[in-house]
Amino acid sequence: MKKVVVLGTGIMAVGIAAGFLASSHAVILLGRSKERAESQKDEIHQLTKEMNAAWNPEAVPLVFGAIEDWSDWSDVIWVLETIKEDMGLKQALFAQLDHRVPKHIPIGSNSSGFPISKIAANLATAKRMFNAHYFMPAHIVPLVEVVLGEFSDPVMGEQVCQIYRDAGKKPVLVRKDIPGFLANRIQHALMREALSLVDAGIATPDDVDTAVRYSFGFRYAAVGPMTQKEISGWEGMAGASVEIWPSLYNVKELQPVMANLIANGKYGMKSKEGFRTWSDEEMKEMRRKYSARLKGAFDVLQIEPD
Repeated sequence: MKKVVVLGTGIMAVGIAAGFLASSHAVILLGRSKERAESQKDEIHQLTKEMNAAWNPEAVPLVFGAIEDWSDWSDVIWVLETIKEDMGLKQALFAQLDHRVPKHIPIGSNSSGFPISKIAANLATAKRMFNAHYFMPAHIVPLVEVVLGEFSDPVMGEQVCQIYRDAGKKPVLVRKDIPGFLANRIQHALMREALSLVDAGIATPDDVDTAVRYSFGFRYAAVGPMTQKEISGWEGMAGASVEIWPSLYNVKELQPVMANLIANGKYGMKSKEGFRTWSDEEMKEMRRKYSARLKGAFDVLQIEPD
């Protein structure tokens, strides 16, 4: 049976492990200790059952161990690191994996901020190392960005993408190691414009959400922006760009409205206040809606392939 090794025991590791188990890949979860890894067993089982009610833990096993002690790499097709976002810790771990993991097995990092070129710098087997960036919740959101570092082997990168296709994910191969990879660059371009519009008093946060959800966001759930313009016609967009693009905001620092939120400790739900205040009941209900909508979108995407 094909095996995947997940290093780490946080929320991302749990979701990633569940996703692989649900697609019939055995998972080896390694933590600082075997006991720490085993403490995530119930949560992983619950998420896996939610994704695949027929999953049989005896037929598709979940095994636990300690990162420092693990040495069984038989039938392993992919090793993925999800530890704390600390460059020194990641570099130290990858230096170990460079020697401990057989050279034919690709190794990835789920880091969203640190490029694999720096994590794997000066390592002998850097060609088999990649960023493999998930989006929360990892067991539901289909996208995985497989990012080539300076020394990564593109052929092996395509093989990693196939591992994810076999696991029911939607991978993209990002061919250059740039800040934000692919999806976050597009997402931040949107957020820069949205926050600038709020900062200028042109729209409220609620208006921005409504405009995105019920216009192009609604369409993008069906097809991406490139295909949508193939449908509607590029000449229309090109004509509009002459008027719109020069007026887009191009700020390089946080907008005052955003900087003030952060300065005042208004981080959103985690502090019960962001652009608005949140009661315990409101947070619970919004999180429920968010999860349900994501699950519904996931089910639709799985029914009809591209």
